[in-house]
Amino acid sequence: MTSTKATRFGRRLAGTAAATLLLGAGALAAAPSAAAKANLLTINKVTLHQPGLQAKVTYSCDEGINHQLVANATKLNTTGHEESIAAGTIKKAHLVCDYADHTAQITLRPAVGSHFAKGDKVKLSVFYFDEDGFSYANTETVAVL
Repeated sequence: MTSTKATRFGRRLAGTAAATLLLGAGALAAAPSAAAKANLLTINKVTLHQPGLQAKVTYSCDEGINHQLVANATKLNTTGHEESIAAGTIKKAHLVCDYADHTAQITLRPAVGSHFAKGDKVKLSVFYFDEDGFSYANTETVAVL
């Protein structure tokens, strides 16, 4: 093989390899990225829902995951004994885990002695909690009721 033919062959081989890589990358980019989308949480709204609160949440989760959706709220700008907290869950059986986005309402019940009123500022934390005690996909917001 002459030097010119070897160079042409090398360029052709390199071009073919580059085209294959680009096609593979394009196929991956076009494929639905289910794993990257799942297990996400977004807090849409927090409202007063006597005697506690209610949170509207958009979620997505992996198929076969054994977890529940948990929400915890704390009233801000309180002093010592005036702390007010509330919590709520959506059990695994009530979650639709198919990688798609779904909306849920979580009713948060106040702890004994806690109270919430219109105009209160609250910090809401929403997360997944699995059967082994791990929490993940934690998201928070501060809202005025």
